[in-house]
Amino acid sequence: MAEPPVHHFPGRDGLELAYRETGSGRPVVLLHGFTSTGPQWIHHGPAAVLAEHGYRVILPDLRGHGDSSRPHDPACYPPDALVDDGLALIDWLGLEDYDLGGYSLGGRIVLRMLVRGARPARAIVAGQGLDAINTVTSRTGRYRRVLSALADQETIAPGSPEEELAHWINQLGGDPRALRHVLDTLVATPNTALDQVTAPTLVAVGNQDNSHSTAQELAAALPDARFARVPGDHFTAFTSPELAAAVLAFLNDHPHRPTS
Repeated sequence: MAEPPVHHFPGRDGLELAYRETGSGRPVVLLHGFTSTGPQWIHHGPAAVLAEHGYRVILPDLRGHGDSSRPHDPACYPPDALVDDGLALIDWLGLEDYDLGGYSLGGRIVLRMLVRGARPARAIVAGQGLDAINTVTSRTGRYRRVLSALADQETIAPGSPEEELAHWINQLGGDPRALRHVLDTLVATPNTALDQVTAPTLVAVGNQDNSHSTAQELAAALPDARFARVPGDHFTAFTSPELAAAVLAFLNDHPHRPTS
């Protein structure tokens, strides 16, 4: 599938942000993971399958990522900035009856949007666990170290996991200074806040995704959730046909009703 053209919308603070659309029909907004971009949902994730099954798939690039603005000013990355951007996109597009999903960091943002008032008919949280959303520091240490090394042009040990992560960031054209600031926007979501989530939610995770082993506990903490385990680790589960199939099955099994 060819990459769709880039459109722009203003964040809550006026920062220019990017999004793409593919397919037509019922709108579903999908949020990508940290260091990734919206088009990854098309090239490697379930977006093409959803578009083929009657969905208008909306794919923003998060602040500091892809074709969205990547300022280096820390003031452009206040707490929950990515959540504010997601809510701004929904308002900008005038979406009222829609679905909302995310993978990894995108899943974390989805949950924050839900507890802050987003009202999609259905939600998808993939590649995310309960322990990660309960904290703001969990698993960000390695990212911060690698981003700092890239920003400051420091040597990264050859053959190390840090070198592999640095290669991934460079391959995607990531801006290490902007991405490091993105980490400062993260806000914890306590278990008590999850009680506010009324949308039926699919929680999906790779069967080898050891970094998000508490995904099943996340599903149990939500009032109306289905849990699915698909083949792969944190990266390969995103590309698996089984994830696309699990998302479609969930949407098919939960007919949407207009939200009030």
